[in-house]
Amino acid sequence: MKMHKDHELLQGIDARPRVVSVCESDLALSPLFAGEADCLCLITGVEGTSYRPVGAGMAVADTGARFGNLSSGCIDEDVALHGIEALQSGAGKTLRYGAGSPFMDLKLPCGGGLDVTLIPTPEPEVLSSMQTRLQARTPVTVSVSEEGRLVAGVADGASLILTVKPRLRALIFGSGEEPRHFARLAQAADLSVTTYLSDASGPYEHLLIGNAWPEGETPDGRTAVAVFFHDHDRETALLSHALRSDAFYIGAQGSERARTLRSYALQANGLSEADIARMVQPFGYIRRAKSPRDLAVGVLAQVLDHGRAR
Repeated sequence: MKMHKDHELLQGIDARPRVVSVCESDLALSPLFAGEADCLCLITGVEGTSYRPVGAGMAVADTGARFGNLSSGCIDEDVALHGIEALQSGAGKTLRYGAGSPFMDLKLPCGGGLDVTLIPTPEPEVLSSMQTRLQARTPVTVSVSEEGRLVAGVADGASLILTVKPRLRALIFGSGEEPRHFARLAQAADLSVTTYLSDASGPYEHLLIGNAWPEGETPDGRTAVAVFFHDHDRETALLSHALRSDAFYIGAQGSERARTLRSYALQANGLSEADIARMVQPFGYIRRAKSPRDLAVGVLAQVLDHGRAR
């Protein structure tokens, strides 16, 4: 009897729209914005554990090309085949994998069940609005309607209400190899990266002149500020500005002695102890990193870890 009541309760919960938020990187939106893909394949339900969260998406072209992934490889090819069929028919549909699925030959190693909704040719106006808002680093909310279409805003009767947050951003300052290693790793991890270096020489490096904060740069709540200077006198003004911003992560390289002197310098520049406490300590997850690569790897892991809650 208890199992029956639990089942009824779950059915009641499932009848309500799921309200979730994801990062734009979880959705493979860029190919849809660029016209390289035409079918959005969204995870709209999870029973048990899952490799990807509800709201994660994969984009499929009519050629079968896939962008992004929904699993560790066990269902993506099959979803793509159904995506091609949906593009040909123009009708969306929801697929069930794992528990309760008709596709018994496709197993989910993690167990449980997965619902994937196929949305062929999402409305151009909806995609355009999403692209505009995300480029402006503003979250955007869309809904998956009862008919399996992507709708702007919160739609009545939606099965899924999805808020898409802009990519995490890394705003990098410094000189030498450390910031360059970090910038390359952050780009590979699909962060939006802007680099200001006092020894800038590359095509994507901005020259940092003096110690002042670059005009026009405004860190938002999904921005990480990472400072890599060996000459710590150069960092006080930059860190002071960052600590007065909405940046979710602020850190700078240096020894224990450098951190102590940095704290004194920031206090002298008008920062309170509470402000200074916003800085991550230690800088990066690899303690006593002995190479630019190790420092960069540890800082990136820390940024991604802190960014999960944003």
